[in-house]
Amino acid sequence: METVLVVDDEKNYTRIINAVLEEEGFQALAANNATEALELMRQAEVELVLTDMKMPGMDGIALLENIKAKNPDLPVIMMTAHGTVDKAVEAMQKGAYTYITKPFDNERLVLYINQAIALYRVVSENRRLRDTVKSQFSFGNIIGKSQAMQEVYKTIQKIAPANASVLIEGENGTGKELVAKSIHFNGPRRDDPFVAVNCSALSENLLESELFGHEKGAFTGAVATKKGRFELADNGTLFLDEIGELSSNLQVKLLRVLQERMFERVGGIDPIKVNIRIIAATNKQLKVEVAAGRFREDLYYRLNVLHIGLPPLRERPEDLRLLVEHFIGKYAGERAAGIPVTGVTSEVERLFLDYGWPGNVRELENVIERAMILCPSDRIRVPDLPRQFKEQVYNTLHLDGIPQNAKLNETLSLIEKRMIERALKMTNNVQAHAAELLGIGKSGLNQKIKKFKLEIGNRN
Repeated sequence: METVLVVDDEKNYTRIINAVLEEEGFQALAANNATEALELMRQAEVELVLTDMKMPGMDGIALLENIKAKNPDLPVIMMTAHGTVDKAVEAMQKGAYTYITKPFDNERLVLYINQAIALYRVVSENRRLRDTVKSQFSFGNIIGKSQAMQEVYKTIQKIAPANASVLIEGENGTGKELVAKSIHFNGPRRDDPFVAVNCSALSENLLESELFGHEKGAFTGAVATKKGRFELADNGTLFLDEIGELSSNLQVKLLRVLQERMFERVGGIDPIKVNIRIIAATNKQLKVEVAAGRFREDLYYRLNVLHIGLPPLRERPEDLRLLVEHFIGKYAGERAAGIPVTGVTSEVERLFLDYGWPGNVRELENVIERAMILCPSDRIRVPDLPRQFKEQVYNTLHLDGIPQNAKLNETLSLIEKRMIERALKMTNNVQAHAAELLGIGKSGLNQKIKKFKLEIGNRN
């Protein structure tokens, strides 16, 4: 039973409203001023506050501000006379759910209350899910419960306290900068700068100036002395993203900094000492680049003192649901007023599982952000997904890759088995959830598990 707190300095009015609410199945509390209301809220948990606008002492807007300071999600409905509608609009700008003018229709009031409490439930549940994700399946802003991600968390915890250089390898969109920040902010340099630079975003000359700084007059346009990223990161961490794109000339200069912990600005002669930790990241396999002669072997070993390899999203499908919930919660505040989004349909979930995610977590976030804007209901449906994404998903199955002499039944059985294995892995072997995900009955799934002799443990 939801509890509604009614606040009005007219005692008869609170009694009438409370009687209406109790008849509708609510538990109703009454307060005759804002101070009394705040005291009641300290003693009891309420799901909604219905307050008058004009009251002696603390008025309705001041009460609203007090409530929102303690619980920003708690819905507040303002009651107002026709002469104070402007004030009611001001209250909505400060977070009130809506306002209703006296005298009002009881049915409309109950409708507003039900809608506000329903929204409050969804927002509270999303917050609870986000808190669960953060506490159980995350490290910083990195999300995942898969074994591969648990190993990443353990590695971060082990290497964060050290000062040695770290090399992070992984495909685009796997979260390399998030891992770098987690290492920095969980280490002894957390109170000092974290400075990032993308080595592929600038030309060689501009990148050299960006990294090492320059003296006034060092080149055309150098009208003042400028500190580089190495100086700005002193005592902290310098994150070199896309290190595999570094030119051979800058590779030599970076190697010297790693060896001697000093450098000169462009156009300068005075050596500058720095105390920094280097974290580098690349979407290439640097060992392959070394073998091909495109990356210095000595620099590779200087950077690769500690190593983290990030798995692509397609190799950790059990993390998809967590990531989807995380991004829905992240973009809930940017959604226009209306029905809050609570999840995705089973059809969308199957599409997500079928897709290879070449852009990894970054691509998934982009798809969810766009779908949140387009979705008219409480769950993201296939029509809400970006058209380009759907085209990519439907083109994922390349029939040209199937041998010409392949037997239809054997090929279909192989696809069927792999889809079932993936659904079971995704749902932690809960057959009811896996069956729903696959769009088949639980008994049908059980028969197929026996047919393919799959090991599923004791979950059902």
